[in-house]
Amino acid sequence: MKPLFQRGRKFALIGMAAGILGLGSIAAQAQTKVVVGYQQIVGPFVSAIADGSFDKAAQEAGYKIDWRQFSSAGDISTAFASRDVPIGVLGSTGITAAVTRGVNIELFWILDNIGKSEALVARNGSGVSKPEDLVGKKVGVPFVSTAHFHLLVGMDKVWKIDPRKVNILNMQPPQIVAAWQRGDLDAAYVWPPALTEIQKTGTTIADSEQIGKASVPTFDGIVADRDWAAKNPKFMAAFTKVLAQSYKDYNANAGKLAADSAGVKGISKMIGGKPDDIVSALQLLLFPDAKEQASNAWLGGGKDGGAVKALTESAKFLKEQRQIDKPLDDYSPFVNASYAEAAAK
Repeated sequence: MKPLFQRGRKFALIGMAAGILGLGSIAAQAQTKVVVGYQQIVGPFVSAIADGSFDKAAQEAGYKIDWRQFSSAGDISTAFASRDVPIGVLGSTGITAAVTRGVNIELFWILDNIGKSEALVARNGSGVSKPEDLVGKKVGVPFVSTAHFHLLVGMDKVWKIDPRKVNILNMQPPQIVAAWQRGDLDAAYVWPPALTEIQKTGTTIADSEQIGKASVPTFDGIVADRDWAAKNPKFMAAFTKVLAQSYKDYNANAGKLAADSAGVKGISKMIGGKPDDIVSALQLLLFPDAKEQASNAWLGGGKDGGAVKALTESAKFLKEQRQIDKPLDDYSPFVNASYAEAAAK
């Protein structure tokens, strides 16, 4: 039997441990839960989700992230409108449509300059060898997405095709792949990993880099509920800091990108797709760093900034396509460069 002093010390240590566990439990309960929505896109953002960088930074700021994957811009726009999601991923067209319809969100980070990573692919054997051949054919595309926007822009301004003469079907990326494999589609306009998959048995006949040069470029962005962001500056600062670091690291090592790298494996784990296909998809995109984000080329510059100009032009076309009633007079209140500016310092 141990001396009473040692027994007492043991009980005291047990009590201290219980107290520490209790404090840990209280701290965990004190964390603010925040839902962050993402989509099936590739880039440093998704790899930073996979390696836990965002979760660690959020926890240190007193938050716990609930990651939720959405299959389309329409679904995530609905979640924003219902205030179910305060942070999430939307393409430039989805952002334009949402804010025009009264959803109170702000763009605070450019995920990527889309370029060649969204493309129009004709299925082998479909009889489609050029965009003009789409008349009377079935084309799959996720509605209210940047791909949908550029498909319509291409038809209207580049190829001079009446969209009403094309059977355009609203399909999410996994649905496009399944329909493609069944032979139910003649063509599709989509992004990786679905794009990479359909290109294996199809031919790319146009892409968003080409259409963007003839009209307006498209991009993917991260948006926040404006009210929520204003009330949670610690989270916004921590979240954007992780974005800035992940983009800096990616751009510094882009030349060494390989299928077996941790970042590529992380993206594959989060959204599916083979590592080799992920590498190919990444090489089609541009990822502006924090300094570029805050510049007039993207988030800065007010009405003269690149992002605001893109939203403004997107709104004009959405009006022409009767997807919105009337464009806003000014889209600059929905673009916020302050978080990127702080992260760039």
